[in-house]
Amino acid sequence: MERIGFIGLGTMGAAMAANLRRAGFELTVWNRTPGRAGALLELGAVEAATPAAVAAASDVVVICVSDTPDVEAVLLGEDGVAAGLAAGGLVIDCSTIAPAATARFAQALRERNVGFVDAPVSGGSEGAVHATLTIFVGGEAADVERARPVLEAMGRTITHFGPAGSGQAVKAINQVVLAGAYLGVAEGVVLALKAGLDPAAVAGALGGGAAKSWVLENRSGRMIDNEYPLGFRTSLHLKDLAIALEMARALGATLPVAGLAAQLEAGLVARGKGDEDMSNLARAIRALSGLDG
Repeated sequence: MERIGFIGLGTMGAAMAANLRRAGFELTVWNRTPGRAGALLELGAVEAATPAAVAAASDVVVICVSDTPDVEAVLLGEDGVAAGLAAGGLVIDCSTIAPAATARFAQALRERNVGFVDAPVSGGSEGAVHATLTIFVGGEAADVERARPVLEAMGRTITHFGPAGSGQAVKAINQVVLAGAYLGVAEGVVLALKAGLDPAAVAGALGGGAAKSWVLENRSGRMIDNEYPLGFRTSLHLKDLAIALEMARALGATLPVAGLAAQLEAGLVARGKGDEDMSNLARAIRALSGLDG
């Protein structure tokens, strides 16, 4: 069984790393902000001082950080993974970043005889905890097959779409679809409230028909209560939509719903709500409908 390094112990990463340790992998971890590794250390993981030190102790390194510059820093920066990972190693990037940057990182590692797989995930914090994530994969076939046991310890649905960057392109599409789903559920909840109906009963009934969705089942309650505990940060979804909208511009696609969601999320971030779960899109719809200030 290969030795695994894990870099990035946020809401998603910490849970994903824990599932790797529970699956029996030897695990070395690092996080930019200290103090996040306690639960993993109790499971038997080891904490390293730098990304390079993680890589030196690992055969495969998993990265789960926030944005393209963060991946570049931990991968190619001073004391980065590339400085510590031996030839023949493998990097699995579960972050959500730009597809073009992913292709560039893969090429840089290929020149060092290190494999690279992009494997962004979907399924929220619940999926990370329960190892039921959906994982969108790009990379060379041999690297993907080597990565598969690691990915299977973190997720349930794993699909290889093509060369490096393909997984990130599909993740961008996923975030576009989610934008519409969250906005649709938010508008439905608000309309039910304005009509004087029991919104929970409405959501329950809709879940038995064609409107059934993960967002309706798992996030409508938050929209009804107007409380948004963290599952997936609004600021991160806004970042992801920026990637998708840039991809759309380059390809000549028009995404009006994603554009609207990005505008609403930008307003929420400006109001200091960026660290709430992205179901807080309902905040914007509620305010526009006169339910809240």
